[in-house]
Amino acid sequence: MFAKTTKRNPWAWVPTLYFAEGVPYVIVMTISVLMYKRLGLSNTEAAFYTSWLYLPWVIKPFWSPIVDVFRSKRWWIVITQFIVGAGLAGIAFTLPMSSFLQWTLIFFYLMAFSSATHDISADGFYMLALDEHEQSLFVGIRSTFYRIANVAGQGLLVYIAGILEVYTREPAKAWSWIFYLAAALFLCICFYHYIVLPHPTEDAEHAPERFSFNEVFRTFITFFKKPQALIAITFLLLFRLPEALITKICPLFLVDKVSQGGLGLTTMEIGIAQGTIGVIGLLLGGILGGVAVAKGGFRKWLWPMVMAITLPDCVYLFLAYYQPENILWVDFAIGIEQFGYGFGFSAYMLFMLYFSQGESKTAHYAFCTGFMALSMMLPGMVAGKLESMMGYFNFFILVMCLIPFTFLAAAIIKVPADFGIKKEEQALE
Repeated sequence: MFAKTTKRNPWAWVPTLYFAEGVPYVIVMTISVLMYKRLGLSNTEAAFYTSWLYLPWVIKPFWSPIVDVFRSKRWWIVITQFIVGAGLAGIAFTLPMSSFLQWTLIFFYLMAFSSATHDISADGFYMLALDEHEQSLFVGIRSTFYRIANVAGQGLLVYIAGILEVYTREPAKAWSWIFYLAAALFLCICFYHYIVLPHPTEDAEHAPERFSFNEVFRTFITFFKKPQALIAITFLLLFRLPEALITKICPLFLVDKVSQGGLGLTTMEIGIAQGTIGVIGLLLGGILGGVAVAKGGFRKWLWPMVMAITLPDCVYLFLAYYQPENILWVDFAIGIEQFGYGFGFSAYMLFMLYFSQGESKTAHYAFCTGFMALSMMLPGMVAGKLESMMGYFNFFILVMCLIPFTFLAAAIIKVPADFGIKKEEQALE
């Protein structure tokens, strides 16, 4: 029905693909906690039930070889987006029920596994549909739109949910409408990608009879036999250590009462700060990171990116110490931190792309993202306990003390100086 093309302008699909990758993640991992809290669950219950939803992203490398050898990456993208949309509709439908907890958790798990599988196929498709230079150029764009999805979920969707709660005076109905809205949006994205995504020659359809568990096990073996495998795993686990701790605590810090060491912001203020100033900083940092590497290469920009992703964390020390009443100071701090994250995270993603090159690149990239998820999960599990023992200000001091781990992780990796530079520019040099 629609004409197939092997090549399409990446601007037509890279931003939307990675926006679609970020939306279900932020809904499952962040919005679900707030929703369950508003529906009457205790903090302990909400944290316990939603923490297990992280599991699919941690263990997704175990089924990534199946995605690599069965059907095409394009097929997996479209089918998993449809399942995520159906899962969102299922949550919306079951929220008003008396047994909403059991049913919504089932649909959340369905979304989580589908979203993790979508991550595998989308990242593999990105590497098959773009050449090395385009991958480097758009690495900032993909990370930016992934983060925009996170910010839109935590900011816009939560903001609308707050309005609907006031309007309906029934939290269950308000959140049900939010999930129906998210389902409609995601199904539209699914249909758009069904039409727009190119059909790369390398992304060939694999017949079911070609599937072999020997190939699956071989992808595991070849990953750990790669040069620098142990160094790469160390880098993936340590590079984001400060961020892994701070990510879980920052939202609590912003909303907590001033008397408890927080800033006492309203939901509306947090939504505006993250959805406007944060997005601007994130866009600028992400785009600049991708362009910088495409022009100068990975090695030239590694250390500026390391400093960008770590040093802006000191703004939270300032906020925790002074607890400013002027919201402009908070907006400025969030903008600086998001710009640094957008610029610095490009180095992390580029290393994963570099390390995954070669045979079974889709599965190997999924292994990398599995370690990335583990690097965020383990510190996040203890972040709350550490903050309760130390208080916000001392906790942020601890985060700054862990920055040397990021510098150490960056120092041990070895990547060609010209990785990411356009081939024609390399020839001119």
